[in-house]
Amino acid sequence: MKQMRDGGLSISDRGFTPTQGQYLAFIHAYTRIAGCPPAEADLQRYFQVTAPSVHQMILTLERAGLIRRQPGTARSVRIVIAPERLPPLQPTTEQLIKAILQRC
Repeated sequence: MKQMRDGGLSISDRGFTPTQGQYLAFIHAYTRIAGCPPAEADLQRYFQVTAPSVHQMILTLERAGLIRRQPGTARSVRIVIAPERLPPLQPTTEQLIKAILQRC
């Protein structure tokens, strides 16, 4: 796999970093299972990062053309790339289920 360097993060030939890929994979899996996109709080719990970190990642993914969202509208994140381009979600299924159930 061809690698480039950009701001200290390696970007695969898929057009996103490994961390960005994990966010995209989570958004895709969550949406398939829950029937709606995750809230930023769901991403925060799952990846165990701060709210500003999640928001910055959402903005980065949007600027890169990997997602679309409706600012000011909850749970509006939509992936705009083909699911086949997404990497496998690395954390366990148990973590995904816990993140989903916490919103209930």
